[in-house]
Amino acid sequence: MRDSYQMIPLRDTFRPTTFIESSKLRDHLGLDITIASETFQHTGSFKFRAGYNLALSVPNDSILTASSGNFGQALAYACKLLGKKCTVVMPETSARVKVDAVRGFGATVDLIDVKKVGRGERVAQLAEKMPDAYVASAYDDKFVIEGNSTLGDELASHRFDVVVVPIGGGGLISGIITGLCRNGATSTTVVGAEPLLGNDAARSLKAGEIVRNEVEPKTIADGARTISLGNLNWAIIKDNVREIIEVPDEKIAEALRTYFSLANLKCEPTGALSLGALLERPKDFVGKKVCVIVSGGNVDVDVYKAILG
Repeated sequence: MRDSYQMIPLRDTFRPTTFIESSKLRDHLGLDITIASETFQHTGSFKFRAGYNLALSVPNDSILTASSGNFGQALAYACKLLGKKCTVVMPETSARVKVDAVRGFGATVDLIDVKKVGRGERVAQLAEKMPDAYVASAYDDKFVIEGNSTLGDELASHRFDVVVVPIGGGGLISGIITGLCRNGATSTTVVGAEPLLGNDAARSLKAGEIVRNEVEPKTIADGARTISLGNLNWAIIKDNVREIIEVPDEKIAEALRTYFSLANLKCEPTGALSLGALLERPKDFVGKKVCVIVSGGNVDVDVYKAILG
């Protein structure tokens, strides 16, 4: 018999996002900035919204996915709650804390060397051996977008002028747009924040079509080491994202340190992307009510220590 969580809808399961107004951070930047942090969400990132909604929505008893870590552990935890099996393909370079968390929730972890086999290729190999499994994308999936749209629902009532969102495969930003739009917050401008070293989304927006990275990006923002945007995500992004700011790794690291020192907030490098965009282009946000999304806080102790210096 499956856990009683199976009957609990997503909205009654996830934790509301944490809004932080840091006077120190505002004074330091000279901007009207509000942090929306998902670091206190179940499994430490926004991905639980997506993972639980997907696991709840599909009829399959087994789910297969590829993830750098946050979606993997979110889906693993959701499957544990719902009594389903979960297998996660992860790069060997994934943060150790994330690999351990996925295993800790009872999922099977399949580690790969991405120089030898791609994530998608390995998932396809395993799918042949697991014909009854639902193959889930961490971003290019309607259930993922629907789950992430609940964050957009929460943001809508605050009527921000600008919401700055980390972007990798596009699952979070497309979900936020979906939630904002259905709540009538169409005057809110959505801006993406992407690592300069993995700027496929920015190049895609400029080209008007999906542009892929040739190899997995080597940015410190491990949650944004994607090859390209998802097709479902692109369909939403191309018409609703004003701009995607390319953030150098140095600014990502500076943003992470700034959160620690001025907002008393621990976040992972990918979660620092939005603030990194403000540090990279501060003049773009003067005189505007800005919300920066902190997507997660799962970071290895050694990595975090090294960035803090």
